[in-house]
Amino acid sequence: MDELTLEEFIKLIETHAGEPDEGDLDVNVIDVLFEQLGYDSIRLLEVISQIRYRYELDLNEEILTEMRTPRQALDKLNALIADHKLAS
Repeated sequence: MDELTLEEFIKLIETHAGEPDEGDLDVNVIDVLFEQLGYDSIRLLEVISQIRYRYELDLNEEILTEMRTPRQALDKLNALIADHKLAS
């Protein structure tokens, strides 16, 4: 897997952090704060754990402070995936 897409990320969130408090997760939420969607850091930890496993990344919980929206999360995670791929 070269890159985590928004659709894959949304599926991981729905599967491992649950449905949002309001509305549906789709491409329109890319710049909405996770907390506005009803996702706190505890709910997102399982998503990070799954990404850690799938992409063999060394992620820690502090990464959540850099990921306030799905766009920020994708940018950060895809940069880490690319770095990991180059290092391999």
